[in-house]
Amino acid sequence: MTTAHRTCPICDAVCGLQIDLDPTGRVTKVRGDAEDPFTKGYICPKGASLGRLDEDPDRLRHPMVRDGDEWREVSWDEAFAAVERGITGVIEEHGRDAVAVYFGNPTYHTMAGFLYRVPLIQSLASKNVYSSGTIDHMPKHVACGHLYGDPFAIAVPDVDRTDYLLVVGANPMESHGSLFCAPNMPARLRALRERGGKLVVVDPRRTRTAETADEHLFVRPGTDPFLLLGIVHTLLADDLAAVTLDVDGLDELRALTAEFSPEVAERMCGVPAADVARLARELAEAPTAAVYSRMGGSVVEFGTITQWLVDVINILTGNLDRPGGTMFTRTAALEVFRTGQPFEWDRWRSRVKGFPEVLGELPTATLPDEIETPGDGQVRALINVAANQVVAAPNGPRFGRAFQSLDFMVCVDPYLNETTRHADVILPPPRILQMSHYDFLMQIVMVRNYTRYSPAALPLEPDQRSEAEILARLTLIAAGAGAAADPSGVDEMFIGQLLTGATQMPGSPVEGMDVAALRATIEGDDGTEQILDTLLKFGPYGLSLAKLKEKPNGIDLGPLEPRLKELLCTPSGKVELTPEPIVADFDRLRARLAAPTPDVLLIGRRQLRSNNSWLHNVPSLVGGSNRCTLHVNPADVARFGLGEQAVVRSAAGEVVVDVEPTDVIMPGVVSLPHGWGHEGGRQRVAAQHAGVNANALTDELVVDVPSGNAVFNGVPVTIHPHDRNLSG
Repeated sequence: MTTAHRTCPICDAVCGLQIDLDPTGRVTKVRGDAEDPFTKGYICPKGASLGRLDEDPDRLRHPMVRDGDEWREVSWDEAFAAVERGITGVIEEHGRDAVAVYFGNPTYHTMAGFLYRVPLIQSLASKNVYSSGTIDHMPKHVACGHLYGDPFAIAVPDVDRTDYLLVVGANPMESHGSLFCAPNMPARLRALRERGGKLVVVDPRRTRTAETADEHLFVRPGTDPFLLLGIVHTLLADDLAAVTLDVDGLDELRALTAEFSPEVAERMCGVPAADVARLARELAEAPTAAVYSRMGGSVVEFGTITQWLVDVINILTGNLDRPGGTMFTRTAALEVFRTGQPFEWDRWRSRVKGFPEVLGELPTATLPDEIETPGDGQVRALINVAANQVVAAPNGPRFGRAFQSLDFMVCVDPYLNETTRHADVILPPPRILQMSHYDFLMQIVMVRNYTRYSPAALPLEPDQRSEAEILARLTLIAAGAGAAADPSGVDEMFIGQLLTGATQMPGSPVEGMDVAALRATIEGDDGTEQILDTLLKFGPYGLSLAKLKEKPNGIDLGPLEPRLKELLCTPSGKVELTPEPIVADFDRLRARLAAPTPDVLLIGRRQLRSNNSWLHNVPSLVGGSNRCTLHVNPADVARFGLGEQAVVRSAAGEVVVDVEPTDVIMPGVVSLPHGWGHEGGRQRVAAQHAGVNANALTDELVVDVPSGNAVFNGVPVTIHPHDRNLSG
């Protein structure tokens, strides 16, 4: 029996685990790592089931090639040769923009997914780059980019020191804090209240977080900006603001928000005006306070304005970049994603609908347009890395139909699922425990400075390839070097660029040094470890891979400290409160004031034992509360005469789903969990608990304009008893 120390890669909480393995490599027990200084032994049901996920018999072990409707296992050489023929053929005939690349959510949780993303994009040289960022968190990046100049300057609530936490459209008790890495949130929120602090939740559903709060306010989905504008209006009109930062645009902000009073907020979102004004006073008067919003304030029609307002309130109350307020994490590895240059966007636009590029990407919602619309630059091939858009994207069924029309599609994925079944080649990465792990991106949103490295617990078999090698070989194919090129060349190029940049940077500790001499100091058993060692050695703490390996439980790097001054890179050199692209979107917001209110609105639902679409094949994680049902308020059950099932229709489609009456959802709102609707793949457990695809109802034609983010919450729907609409 051996014990491996591992960071859980499933969600944003980065919980430290201790995993017992028998001599065959089978996981016998998973428990929280009590010696981890950050997670302190906490574990959730997802982490506890890591062994079953890792050993899932339905995971693919060999590359697969599709012949008609049949799949066959092939060697890696044959698979990559097929990829080279497919990708190169499209590029030669139609140009590089005819090949798109898509990065799914799991790529944010693997080393290779982070490290090889940019090399693959650069080698492909296509404008058609997409990711799950535009079905999840792009509004936050855009808001921060405009406010601070740095789209990765995401401030997180200093929950362990705050006196007042306002949570708008988020459920951190079950998410553990999305874009806000805070393991064991139940204990953290309990500690907040025990020290005399206050927790307030604003949400259309009485979530697990809302149930533990001092106060919960129901809010109509998609109207969060009106609530937050009412708070800003009150802070400014009643002279409650206490701005401590160097800002530009305060007078303009006052004029911009003058018309959005608490009374307007009440009319739009259903929260009493007196409560809106009271929230503003409580935030201003608390010794320290933080406002936090996540999916409910991101995947909505005005996601960027909502996320901008969250930071604006934290600024106006003097709580941004302040202990007990919201703060910026300092990561252990060199932050290569920070350019130090002002935020740029709209450098190119999508061919069909003219959506602007953001962070080098186009909106996921328009990918089917680019595939289905003939003409110069039409997408004819797709490199799809760890993404299941048929279930995860808006109007997912349309994505499936579009994928069928592609000339070629390659997927890097461990499953034959709703999306990969449309591919020509599937390249499966190894098991989780066969991959090393370091959280490059999660470490930028932690509530404490911390780092941890997890070496692979199990070796690769001779017939397996690492995720790094798979992505490196795709990079070489995209670059035209061919399927047989040595993938280690990609690692050397990456390391060489890092070292060259460091030696040429004024003030760098290695300025003017010989690159070859520096390269000889870099350690690691493979390319990913060597790249990590490089990034650690040039990071702010002077760490190294060797030092992290000496501390398998993780290293505490101290509490968050103010650092906005070093991150700020706006053209003015100040926090820009009223950036033009956000101000321009107020015309759209004002139009919403006059729009009719739909009778029923659909929202999503976070589930503790689920994470998007890829945990439903684990028997211990399905069933019980983890079911695909429609939450409906009892008053609406009676109003619509609903029985055991309901037909839910939207502009995009319809589903028939089991009804679960519950008063945790406000009247006029229904809720479906995200990630269900399993069919057409080879995931046997998921097929037995298929559920329905909530994204058969979401509309890819509606996006948050400044960010291009898809809209999943606040979708207008109608509901009817199924037994009266058998034919639909």
